[in-house]
Amino acid sequence: MKAIPERPRICIIGAGAIGGFLAARLADSGHAVSVIDRGNQLAAISEKGLHLYSSDRVSDIHVRVTASGKYDLGPQDIIMLAVKSQHIPQVANNLGTLMHDGTVVITLQNGVPWWYFQKHGGEHEGRQLETVDPGGVISRLINPLRIIGCVVYPAAEVSSPGVIRHIEGNRLPVGELDNTGTERASRLSELFIDAGFKSPVLTDLRSEIWLKLWGTLAFNPVSMLTRATLEDICRNSYTHTLVTEMMREAEVIAGRLGIGFRVPLEKRIAGAERVGPHKTSTLQDLEAGRETEIDALLGAVIELGRITDTLTPHIDSIYAACKLLERSHDSSLQATMTSNGKSRWQEQFMNELDDT
Repeated sequence: MKAIPERPRICIIGAGAIGGFLAARLADSGHAVSVIDRGNQLAAISEKGLHLYSSDRVSDIHVRVTASGKYDLGPQDIIMLAVKSQHIPQVANNLGTLMHDGTVVITLQNGVPWWYFQKHGGEHEGRQLETVDPGGVISRLINPLRIIGCVVYPAAEVSSPGVIRHIEGNRLPVGELDNTGTERASRLSELFIDAGFKSPVLTDLRSEIWLKLWGTLAFNPVSMLTRATLEDICRNSYTHTLVTEMMREAEVIAGRLGIGFRVPLEKRIAGAERVGPHKTSTLQDLEAGRETEIDALLGAVIELGRITDTLTPHIDSIYAACKLLERSHDSSLQATMTSNGKSRWQEQFMNELDDT
């Protein structure tokens, strides 16, 4: 792959909470940034630009970026996928017009990525994860040689169309799928650092993915079921015990895949509690009538459990409850029909790219 140029063309697909956050920060630091989105978000960004409000209100940003509802922006040097994991197959099918020989694809999804066993080097090298890549569609459309992984720690939300509120977090570690140090990974790290992020180049990408996943696989589904904030889940003795048991099951799976955690379990829970009365992205999605990432967060972990012969009774139970809730929630939305005969959820899905 070619090196990332000094002044790269950057396209972010999905300008929601995380995509909009990155677009604003990168554009504010002087980079050529474009976004692809739809619906109200696209209209607002096209008309008024992107507004980013920081948690400290000291570094608020207002920028103009090129915005489109189509994949018509020409070849890009860096493509950042900031849509939810379940929408990657549809997006991947449209990436051809945005790519040249050296285009790098940055993945920003929560949960287990579709490429987990690509360039893995272990006994499961190249294995497809059906939960996050049904039929291997994404793997066929996106060459793993193009991919650099990124673990997204910031929390943000869309407070209104075109307006992003940064809640907390500033780390965006990046790494090659085979854990090698490369010039392009270093260049991407520099771009993020220039935009004000902490972005080390990882030599053990999957361990970092598991460190974040360790918390989200427990907190996000429990918040979805209880409507509780991170702070509430951690401080309630029953839910504290539940997320602990879920994390212990995940820790066994990770260990059998050669992953160790540099942070003790209770410290990871304490870190979530410090975020405070924050609704997880999964709960925000549920309340807004959007699809959740429950398959990437839990379904894929269960699949990894089967691959490693690991029992996951607590994770299985929470996953089942979440899937039923999601189906029931979708059914209630289906009952609310728009004038054109579509449900509110169907109409939104057709008009908006979901955010991370």
